[in-house]
Amino acid sequence: MTEQTIPTGPRILIVDDEVSVREILADGLKVYGFETVTAGGAAAALKLFHAGSFDLVLSDIEMPEMTGIQLLKELKAGDREIDVVMVTGVIDTDTAVNAIRDGASDYVTKPFNLEEVRIVVQRTLEKRRLIRENRAYQQGLEQLVQERTAALRETTDEVERLYVELQESYESTLQAMVTALDFRDNETQGHSLRVVEYTIRISRSMGIVEPELGWIRRGALLHDVGKIGVPDAILRKPGKLDDDEWLEMRKHPEHGYQMLRHIRFLAPALDIVLCHQERFDGSGYPRGLKEGDIPLGARIFAVVDCFDAMTSNRPYRAALPIEKASDEIRRYSGSQFDPTVAAAFLEVPVGVWKQIREDVHREVSAMAAGRRLGTV
Repeated sequence: MTEQTIPTGPRILIVDDEVSVREILADGLKVYGFETVTAGGAAAALKLFHAGSFDLVLSDIEMPEMTGIQLLKELKAGDREIDVVMVTGVIDTDTAVNAIRDGASDYVTKPFNLEEVRIVVQRTLEKRRLIRENRAYQQGLEQLVQERTAALRETTDEVERLYVELQESYESTLQAMVTALDFRDNETQGHSLRVVEYTIRISRSMGIVEPELGWIRRGALLHDVGKIGVPDAILRKPGKLDDDEWLEMRKHPEHGYQMLRHIRFLAPALDIVLCHQERFDGSGYPRGLKEGDIPLGARIFAVVDCFDAMTSNRPYRAALPIEKASDEIRRYSGSQFDPTVAAAFLEVPVGVWKQIREDVHREVSAMAAGRRLGTV
């Protein structure tokens, strides 16, 4: 076994049981700048292969003890990417083609000339170089995609965080505006908070989910915002309103709608603002809508708005017990109220409504105390 090297070129392991063939191939390829190592059989070749690093193996097919095909399989078992070029006699081309099916990169036939061998070797090495470059490019591209995806995910997370903050800011602003309106009207302090909780409770029991549930919540919160345009003399009047005052009060749904209709994110909530005084039988205002023409959120709200009014004290009457107010809802089901909504309301235990009133009362009392201390 001999070894001849030129340290700068690709490293080739030449395997052939004929010394003369090994020397011709080794000397000839060395002229073309390749580093060559030779082995006289498959066993010696495997030992060299596992001990060193090679770019290509050039092996004869017909060898004693272990054939080139068997050597090919052993080499591929150790390194799937090693390029193996088979050398065969002209009458054994079928065997060489089968070798390619087993993983050989190419073959040359005997008798051969060195130029032919050089071309096959260089073509095989060039193909391997291109495969490796393409793989490296793909890996680099995958890495870049992963990095961009991670950056995009971070950006998306940040956008979502900012969106949530913006939504919370909107909600806080709306809550503050409605709270101020409730405090402006002595009769209705806590009304907006109660009807929001009532509305959400019924909506959920009717199977309404996000995002519609959020729209209904905002609509319930803002339903009376149009009262900002109602004079204090009417809004804070301790007794019943006369006809002219009542006519002015009835304008508040349209006032509220006009105030909010240019705020895009509130658009789905405006059904309640505009339609919460409509009645199921068409006798409501401002448009006299009836039955299914009234948006569902407004039909739900009509029930809880009336319920809260009946169970709250007024200067001209005492609050009704919850049980009595529930009887009134039942009585006007199908005329003033949507029967389906009324039924959903009546299925809720009385204790739930009492608990909501108590919770809101504590919250309103805390806000009132804060106002007196100058903290709200």
